[in-house]
Amino acid sequence: MSDNFPRGRAAIAGLATFGIGETPGYSAMELTAEAATRAVADAGLTLGDVDALFICQPDDFFAGLSFAEHLGMRPAYTDNNRTGGSAFMSHMAVAAMMLDCGYIDCALIAYGSNQRSAGGKLATRITHNQWDAPYAPLFPVTSYALAAARHMHDYGTTRAQMASVALAARAWANTNPEAFARGPLTLEDCLAARIISSPISTRDCCLVTDGAAAIVMTRTDRARDLAQPPVPLLGAAAATWWNAIAQADDVTVTAARESGARAMAMAGVKPADIKVAQLYDAFTINTILFLEDLGFCAKGEGGPFVESGAIAPGGSLAVNTNGGGLSCCHPGMYGLFAIIEAARQIRGDAANQQPGTHVALAHGNGGTLSSQATVILGSLDSL
Repeated sequence: MSDNFPRGRAAIAGLATFGIGETPGYSAMELTAEAATRAVADAGLTLGDVDALFICQPDDFFAGLSFAEHLGMRPAYTDNNRTGGSAFMSHMAVAAMMLDCGYIDCALIAYGSNQRSAGGKLATRITHNQWDAPYAPLFPVTSYALAAARHMHDYGTTRAQMASVALAARAWANTNPEAFARGPLTLEDCLAARIISSPISTRDCCLVTDGAAAIVMTRTDRARDLAQPPVPLLGAAAATWWNAIAQADDVTVTAARESGARAMAMAGVKPADIKVAQLYDAFTINTILFLEDLGFCAKGEGGPFVESGAIAPGGSLAVNTNGGGLSCCHPGMYGLFAIIEAARQIRGDAANQQPGTHVALAHGNGGTLSSQATVILGSLDSL
């Protein structure tokens, strides 16, 4: 399967974020459109150069149509894949293959949400699943708490180790001007935080923010002549094992094990070759699970790995260098922001730039550990 992927033949040519934090007065689509027009300009292109739109809005099941209308465009192709925060990695895979075969020439992938200024909440009662609803779990927190509790039971993971993920994210955010949550955060703060769904506390949960993001993709040979250094897509893969986590065979193992392995095989890299990783950290347990399932440490060793400082500034693996969903932003879905931070590291213009970054991983998560998708980005030197 990996032999058929157009490794490096499509690239990110432009990118932008907009409205991260709290941006009252904007609708979700207005935020998205602003990020989109900025990303197109960043590439040195115009909306007239774009012939394919990819979008996954939180509040619009016809977002592909609404997006085209809002921008005043008549695209040849639209995609509104709704797998949650992993959708944008899948959008990249589809766009790359369509670009490579000549079906489209320029793809715009975008997302935006006004979740915070519109009064959105992180947790609601599950009503959409008849089997889970009688137990009154909080969606999505209780599902992640189930995974965390089992990981603790099986591997001895502690709340202090989970807190290490939040502390690392805050340390990165504190030197990123774009991050919404900055300032002191201690282990004691995390351990004393209010429990929402045991063992997950408020400090284990991502932010609720506004924000929008967009990237422009075109063929790499064309991107070489545009305004920014191209960021080729080396590999991209997705995997879905369930919707409700109650259907999982083992809640401590996610489909990231599959998506990561396939994406790395396409890219021709191993975990040891990757020193920068942007992981979807909706909850602290996510980072631990994904580090294990993507092969950065063995199953069950994620807790000690993060506790050692490995993912914090100065550690062996730079994880969520913008502060992640825990401290930078989380406007409903974080996947595209992870992609942009990985691309910024490749381009050399990240706030917390890691020197000599020629390969970076971005991993997205959708549902309740349901849909997993991984992309490997590189520089021109990695081709």
